[in-house]
Amino acid sequence: MGAENGELESVRVTRMLRDDIVLGRRPPGSRLVERDLATELRVSRLPVREAIRALVNEGIVVARPRSWAIVREFTLRDVRDFAEVRAAIETEVFILATERHDHEGIEQLRLLVEREERAASAGDGDVARGLSGAFHEHMVVLAGNDMLSELASIYATRLKWVFGQHGDLEAMAAEHRRLYEAILARDVELVKTLVVRHLEQGAAAAAKKLSDVASPTRATEE
Repeated sequence: MGAENGELESVRVTRMLRDDIVLGRRPPGSRLVERDLATELRVSRLPVREAIRALVNEGIVVARPRSWAIVREFTLRDVRDFAEVRAAIETEVFILATERHDHEGIEQLRLLVEREERAASAGDGDVARGLSGAFHEHMVVLAGNDMLSELASIYATRLKWVFGQHGDLEAMAAEHRRLYEAILARDVELVKTLVVRHLEQGAAAAAKKLSDVASPTRATEE
């Protein structure tokens, strides 16, 4: 029972730290010190250590040997490389989802879109961005391909980070509404057009956020 509780605590701490990072509450370059986090989260150091290890594997934390870990500082090249890989995999996921979705799956997608629209309209950024990520994750369910599901899971956390950079919540929700309607109609050609544009806009938002963060530093140096 003790080991089981410890595992559950590790999962909880991982989720909390992941959410803090992808939503910007712990910005890039922030130190993740086991002792300090254990005190802050009121847990022992073991679940913190396991959480940091998990987030290193997910690609959003960098370990520093014999030191603390830090929140990964993504570069414009990271965004470009990620966008290229994501476009290849996720476009196929959306196509299969359009062709294969069933009544239950498309109904769940409709509910996700409606919840995202309400959160965006209310200005609730954390909830809206979380639902944006859920929208894309649900596509893998609709696609019904275990191999694609496995590939998508590799970059799931970085996908959430990209959506954490998007500032126009209502525009993002509107894009998901258009995609939902095209998927519902099984319009593969329209879905392909919409998803390419959607992924490009997500990558552009992430690149803009990185540029905006870097600009004050360049101005100071100049």
